[in-house]
Formats: sequence, structure tokens, C-alpha cells
Amino acid sequence: MTRSPRLMVAGLAAVLALVAGCADPARIPAGTSRADVLQKVGKPTSVYAMGAFERLQYSRAPMGTEVTNIDVDASGKVVSVVQMLDEARFGNDIQVGTWRESDVLRNYGRPEEISRVTSFNGTVWQWRYLAVNAHRLLYVYLDPQGVVQRYHVGDDLRYDERATRE
Repeated sequence: MTRSPRLMVAGLAAVLALVAGCADPARIPAGTSRADVLQKVGKPTSVYAMGAFERLQYSRAPMGTEVTNIDVDASGKVVSVVQMLDEARFGNDIQVGTWRESDVLRNYGRPEEISRVTSFNGTVWQWRYLAVNAHRLLYVYLDPQGVVQRYHVGDDLRYDERATRE
């Protein structure tokens, strides 16, 4: 099937215009104004008040692998931009026994999935992320009171060809 070159060019132009309007929030430099952030990357998926700061959260969940938190100070300027779904950060960030559901949401956004397992009295929240181009999962276990009791990571076997063969 042959397509007219004009139709293909029009389609490509439409795709490029769409991509150009969706800037990567992780590339916002410190010092950018809140208004410029909103203009460049659009409305955040969540906004959290954090004392003198405001967190603009851009999540690509449920199917995406990134959650970028942009913290803005009281003067309306960006002070930090962090991609949170990074395996190297989990051990330093997640505070077992201290973090509550609100802390998890403020840092990682809404999970891809919430489930239960028989070996734990509570819920298990799950996020997708990439680790050196390998598809991985972060699991955070919240007890019935909403307190983080543990977390672990694992391979996302949905992308493992060996696991999907019959």
C-alpha cells in the first residue's frame, strides 16, 4: 500500500507538533518561574503544599516509568527537579515505619496498581520504572493504618520474552 508523500509529511508534522508541546519536566532548570513551568510542560498530575514549598508532580503512570517532582519556593521559582523512580534513590528516600500513604503519594504519585497478598496484612502499591533500560517494579507495603512497613523491587516480567513464550 502506497501513501502519498503529502499525507505522510502532514502526519509527521502533526506528530512533531504534539511532541514539541510536551516538554520533558525533568529538563526544567532551577530558577525557572512556576508560570514558565506550567507553560512549558503543562498542568501537573498532582500539586502538594509542603510548608514554604509547593511540589508540582508530573507522573507518567500508570504505563509510564517516570515521576518528576518539581519543587517551587515561596517566590515562585524552581529550586529542585527530581525524577523519583530511580532505584538508587529508594533506600535513601523510603522511610519504613515512618512514611504514611500521603508521603508515598507526595514522592511517587499514584501507583500503577494496588493489590493484596496473603503474606501481608495491608495493601501493596506498585510502580513501573526503568533501571539501565531494564523494566522493573517498585513495591511498597502499607499496613491497615497506612504506614509503610517494607518495600522491594523486582523485574517486570511483562517485558521478558522468555516469560511470555508459551
